[in-house]
Amino acid sequence: MAPAHGCVYSATHVAGQINLSTEHLMEPVTFSESGGIRYLHFGTELIQGAMRIRDPDEIYLEYNQQMMAWLLFLETKPGMRVAQLGLGTGALAKFQYRYCPAVKTTVVELNPAVIVSARSMFFMPDDGPKLETHQADAKQFVKNKKYFGKFDAVQVDLYDAICDGPAASSLEFYKGCFNVLKGPGVITVNLFSRHKSFELNLKNICEAFDNRVLLFPESHDCNVVAIAFKGPKLEAEWKDVSKRAKLIFEKTGLPTNKWVSGISRENARQESKLSI
Repeated sequence: MAPAHGCVYSATHVAGQINLSTEHLMEPVTFSESGGIRYLHFGTELIQGAMRIRDPDEIYLEYNQQMMAWLLFLETKPGMRVAQLGLGTGALAKFQYRYCPAVKTTVVELNPAVIVSARSMFFMPDDGPKLETHQADAKQFVKNKKYFGKFDAVQVDLYDAICDGPAASSLEFYKGCFNVLKGPGVITVNLFSRHKSFELNLKNICEAFDNRVLLFPESHDCNVVAIAFKGPKLEAEWKDVSKRAKLIFEKTGLPTNKWVSGISRENARQESKLSI
């Protein structure tokens, strides 16, 4: 069976389980380990996240790494805020906590067991000045006017146990994501390219963001990360974006050297320069 977007199939056995009862029926949170990698599952073999045990702050999965693509377009600075919708193993929150010390990350995760496991099994830091965690529905979070215009970047990775496309796909949801962004602002969204949900999500992202959308090439596990923009038109020579990518690689180890060539090839009318 082919891997699903947001998830990959694992042959390893389930090695642990967390299941907190709440007013909502939540998927059980389970774990497995193989070859020094710890995996997160929601009660099935589908992988919802992964961590290299000897390097817990590394972003292990390729599509997760690409969710950090907002760094190519925004300079980190004191007071900067990033919203992470969907927690998983906390890979993005941990990475930002370590490598983007000026940034405050706001995590929104509906399942309390996922929050517990991110801290107990995947070493995400406790809340503090650089990190806050909300046990809440991301679809409701982006409707809340108190968050409108509050975030420089938004990262969306919302999948359930079935992984039947993103758990939030509507035009209303993506318009909410647009509303909580500042301008300039950047959103990254993990999509499932070989599923009928892909066209719907891409259509709604394009409509919410006035067609200012770029796509990464499909990763080996069939994920495609979309990048969308809010604010003034962005124009830059790819060589300048490449310089930025090299700097990010030197500071963080993210494989950004592959990103620029992939994005420029994948998107029509972007081959010679970035203009969106």
